[in-house]
Amino acid sequence: MPKVYLAGPEVFLPNAREVGAAKQAICAAAGLQGLFPLDNEIGDLGGPEAAWRIYDGNVAMMRAADLLIANLTPFRGPSADAGTAFEVGFMRALGKPVFAYANVTHSYPERVRGWLGGALVPHAAATEDHHGLAIEDFGLKDNLMLEGAALSGAFLVEEVPAERLYSELGAFARCVAMAAERFKI
Repeated sequence: MPKVYLAGPEVFLPNAREVGAAKQAICAAAGLQGLFPLDNEIGDLGGPEAAWRIYDGNVAMMRAADLLIANLTPFRGPSADAGTAFEVGFMRALGKPVFAYANVTHSYPERVRGWLGGALVPHAAATEDHHGLAIEDFGLKDNLMLEGAALSGAFLVEEVPAERLYSELGAFARCVAMAAERFKI
């Protein structure tokens, strides 16, 4: 049974284990084994020791996985969770396919504009933020490197109500179906 590493900011939800179990159930129904980051045991460790145990456990899971499904819904800013972005890059560096989804449909520049309260400065070559830094605008839903990695699998977007931003699993389920088809399950 192909193994899929389930990356995303869900690990920070108060009901993270419940959402992880729901994702694993969707995977199992499609013939995939979902590997959720919180499945790692860290015991009673805290501080840096816990952090390094989590890091090592997640890296081991990714190495054992055949593919990645990443939730790239913006988290604590206009773009994806930083840890998830690392996991996307790590899996692509291993040559493994990345399937991704986001529960928002606004483009990256639109989200940056919203995040900055509309404070963008148009210039001939590019739109800039209040620091004079160019805003990436290729007509994509997120950073070009994240979407580029997802070309190895898929990148799906769906608009969901704010209260279900990190728990809605419709686009995730479609990624699972695409991954199962690719792995001929």
